[in-house]
Amino acid sequence: MKMGKDQKNRIAKANTILRYSGLAFQIATFIGIGVFIGRKLDAYFQFQDAYLTAACAIFFLVAGLFVSLKDVFKS
Repeated sequence: MKMGKDQKNRIAKANTILRYSGLAFQIATFIGIGVFIGRKLDAYFQFQDAYLTAACAIFFLVAGLFVSLKDVFKS
């Protein structure tokens, strides 16, 4: 059974949407891991303010963006 041009376009759009939503979840997961690690470090070192939480969240954000952009440019 042959697919029409309209059906192929819809499939291509759906694949693109799924790919980029997957990248968004990947970055969110990286940030979540950074916040989790930062909170544990803040508790361990008994900091009053969340310095390590912020630092780890930013570090993991940059790492997540790096990995996501690497995936985008690879394909």
